[in-house]
Amino acid sequence: LPDQGTFRENDKIIASNIGMVSIKGRLIRLIILNGKYIPKAGDVVIGKVANIFFNNWLVDVGYAYEASLSLKEATSDYITRGEDLTKYFDFGENIIIKILKVDRGKNIDLTMKGPGLKKLKGGRIIQVTPFKVPRVIGREGSMITTIKNATNTIITVGQNGRIWIYSEDPINELKAEEAIMFVSDNCHKEGLTDEVKKFLEGK
Repeated sequence: LPDQGTFRENDKIIASNIGMVSIKGRLIRLIILNGKYIPKAGDVVIGKVANIFFNNWLVDVGYAYEASLSLKEATSDYITRGEDLTKYFDFGENIIIKILKVDRGKNIDLTMKGPGLKKLKGGRIIQVTPFKVPRVIGREGSMITTIKNATNTIITVGQNGRIWIYSEDPINELKAEEAIMFVSDNCHKEGLTDEVKKFLEGK
């Protein structure tokens, strides 16, 4: 039976886009490998501060519309009116942040309240197609754990396809970046975890 990303045409099931086939029971669905990020409530993403107003920040999360981080959701500190908000988050700074709500008007509300949500310092940020994020993470985190352990890095994968890599050794960051891009380029292949292990051993 056709599921997400597929449709029936006479006795055939056709893919509506380029992607990977996934069969679960009697359902056949498509894991799309290209396309733009569509925000959903609960997504943890990596955003960049794009603008600052007197009571909120606007954050670029890789979507057509910028998302809003209010004072209430940014910090538990008491902030007086007119206070300099750049001491919390400044222009161009990258943050790990969670999408709180997306309404019908495409307004996106963010929060910094939750485990792992923080301002990023050091390291590097790379971009993969958002639809490839599940392959980069792997089943139960297996792929990204393999890369972290082999390169001795800290890695956060945002659902918007932005990935933060940090190590005290820039060479380790570069190895991790190359491994992630290898996954991104080969995500249509079976047995990819073993391929990545071999790739990392070669490094």
